[in-house]
Amino acid sequence: MTKKHTSALDLRAIARRAVIDAGFVPDVPPAALSELQAIDSKRIPAGLDQSVRDLRSLLWSSIDNAESRDLDQVEYAERQAGDRIRIMIGIADVAACVSKGSALDAHAARNCTSLYTGVETFPMLPEQLSTDLTSLLGDVDRTAVIIDLVINDDGEVTSNDVYLAALHNYAKLAYGPVGAWLDQNSPAPPPITSVPGMEDQIRLQLEAARRLLAQRRQNGALHFETLEVTPVLSDGQVIDLSVTSHSSARDIIENFMIAANIAMAHFLEASGSLSLRRVVRTPERWPRIVEIAASLGEHLPGEPDARALADFMARRKAADPAHFPDLSLAIVKLLGPGEYTVEAPGTAHEGHFGLALRDYTHSTAPNRRYADLVTQRLVKAVIAKGPAPYTEDELAAIAARCTEREDAARKVERQMRKVVAAVMLSHRIGEEFNAIVTGVTPKGTFARLLAPPVDGRVVRGERGLDVGDKVRVRLVATEPERGFIDFERVG
Repeated sequence: MTKKHTSALDLRAIARRAVIDAGFVPDVPPAALSELQAIDSKRIPAGLDQSVRDLRSLLWSSIDNAESRDLDQVEYAERQAGDRIRIMIGIADVAACVSKGSALDAHAARNCTSLYTGVETFPMLPEQLSTDLTSLLGDVDRTAVIIDLVINDDGEVTSNDVYLAALHNYAKLAYGPVGAWLDQNSPAPPPITSVPGMEDQIRLQLEAARRLLAQRRQNGALHFETLEVTPVLSDGQVIDLSVTSHSSARDIIENFMIAANIAMAHFLEASGSLSLRRVVRTPERWPRIVEIAASLGEHLPGEPDARALADFMARRKAADPAHFPDLSLAIVKLLGPGEYTVEAPGTAHEGHFGLALRDYTHSTAPNRRYADLVTQRLVKAVIAKGPAPYTEDELAAIAARCTEREDAARKVERQMRKVVAAVMLSHRIGEEFNAIVTGVTPKGTFARLLAPPVDGRVVRGERGLDVGDKVRVRLVATEPERGFIDFERVG
């Protein structure tokens, strides 16, 4: 936690203006609000449809940020014979409330994603839906799409199934307390201790997650640790910056969600359905990655090789854990962002370079990402043996729109991080900091301070710098309202 000064700026107003300027619609239109009022509470009826399994007796739990109420997923694990572990991931049945072609759907399709600006959240769907009617809240019965997997002792998935079920979230958990319990021997949080069997349940989930991670790393998946900075507000003003640390609690969710997204892609392909895929292409800036490795005494092949890069990253993590987040940031920037594409059954595509996967989709956050809601409709159509809800051309248009909007959302969120950082640094003009170069574009050269981890532009002395370079900079100016932070290279 880094203590800073407050500001009289109206940060929420700045965030709202940034959202609108980027083409997002922050307010739900009247037609969508009318539909929302007509939606009945989606509690489980007295008699379940035969197509919906009743899994409410299982010890489901969720782990998310402490303040989150738009809960998209819950998890459950059980040990089976032969040292296998069965894991089940329940995904909120958002499609039950948001029909294709409805006003709510049109609003979601326009924004395509929730925006998290740090000072205010702009949800893709109205909060009454995303934080209530479709949220997998604690102590509430819900229907969900279930991804049911069995993994063996080395993390290989030996069977998978997808179906609808009723469930009950017995423990709404938060990353911080669960991570402290699992990693630092802190007391188990009350939502765990108050439910008999929940402590063993979470520990089994962690064992399953570690198996999945070991299998993915063996296949060449990359492991990153980047810093996530969140402003701490009081009366609308920033008083602190909080840096989120990695933990075993996050490992559970990350690895379960990746496994679910792989399984969903396989399910749609095996069912002969079109699908949206999440692709991270082979990095064009591979030569720069090779240069960074060489500067650390390591050798990478001349052609892109995910396994070689993964092994390099693992060695650097072991050799220099304190600076591994800096290296992770440089490599993430050089890999570039992902994009959505459409895949027809039996066709091949580039896949996800960072995860070393051919088949990967986004399916686990239908309250927050439109691509996930579309994927859920495709999956439910297969389960119901109904007609495909989208043509290939419709999916191609959705893929392009989601890619463009997610890129716009990243820019808004990055802009607001700079606004907050400029507020916090405004009293430190003239101070020097260690930094890492994060971007070299026609618009300028950009760097992130190592402490505090904030981004800005190098306006003097930037010639010759490239992504991944460590550099000493001096803060020369800030313009909080526009999110401008200017550095000059020292020396």
